[in-house]
Amino acid sequence: MNRTFIAEIVLRGFGNIKNFEFFFICMCLLLYMVTVMGKLIIILLVSTSYRLRSPMFFFLGHLSFSDILVTSNVVPVMVSITLADGSSLFLTGCIAQFFFFGALATTECLLLTAMSYDRYLAICSPLHYSTIMNHTLSIYLVVGCWSLGFILTLIPIFFRQTLWFCGPDVIDHFFCDFGPLLDLSCSDISIVKYEVLSLSGLVTIIPFVFIVVTYGYIFVTILKITSVTGRKKTFSTCSSHLAVVCTYYGALFAIYVVPRGGYSMTVNKLLSLMYTVFTPLFNPIIYGLRNQEIKMAMKNYFFMCRKKWRKLMKRCSITYYVYCIHLYMFILYV
Repeated sequence: MNRTFIAEIVLRGFGNIKNFEFFFICMCLLLYMVTVMGKLIIILLVSTSYRLRSPMFFFLGHLSFSDILVTSNVVPVMVSITLADGSSLFLTGCIAQFFFFGALATTECLLLTAMSYDRYLAICSPLHYSTIMNHTLSIYLVVGCWSLGFILTLIPIFFRQTLWFCGPDVIDHFFCDFGPLLDLSCSDISIVKYEVLSLSGLVTIIPFVFIVVTYGYIFVTILKITSVTGRKKTFSTCSSHLAVVCTYYGALFAIYVVPRGGYSMTVNKLLSLMYTVFTPLFNPIIYGLRNQEIKMAMKNYFFMCRKKWRKLMKRCSITYYVYCIHLYMFILYV
């Protein structure tokens, strides 16, 4: 009863980059804007283009929206911490940031799993694809991914309510992750660590194993195709998703599966930075460069925008000339 419990958490951020602080902030803001713009373009194309009405692009739109939320949850706080050379958050705000980060990360794992199932049906069972993967099932899968992502993340939050935080109140990180938050507890965290580790394995390892199994069947099916052109064409339909899965899970495993003692705190920060900033940036680039449907939809969209812009400028020029004629006639009349 004599313990003093902390109400605020101090985030140190990147305290050892004072000489490169301005460059670092500008780079983070630039990457953040490019990421958001790229994701918004994908969402716009998926929502408006008739070429992108398949379930794969429906999942891609939700994955892009999830990436926007992940970067928006981390990057603004990181920039403010860097500007202030460390900043404090209320404990409840820190927990809220972790909740949204964990929920969105779990949702992305599940969305990538749903996309791998979609590719499995499209390549291994093409005759039954339209029957099984219809619009209703796509909506159910997306709703299930978002719901499970937020519901499963509530479990670590519930476990946190059993812990006492009496100091220290400093986290040597640029956002509130669950591991550094546990280190501040003065309670026994062994049970909580075991439970959270089990839950993390449930929401990451199982989807990853499912993706590996589905791609095993996909590769076997592709190898059975006798035509080299057919193999390349079939593989191109899932190569973008495979590249995103490798990038996403590579960063995820490097941060959360490898024991934390294996890296220094600086390396952990850099890996987290790659996971929260660079990985969402790569996803639209990968899909934009490797997916022919998105390339065609983007070309058509910019062609339509240029056509509408020319019409608008033509109307404006005609209006301008008519206005000049009326003004000239008015001057003559006066």
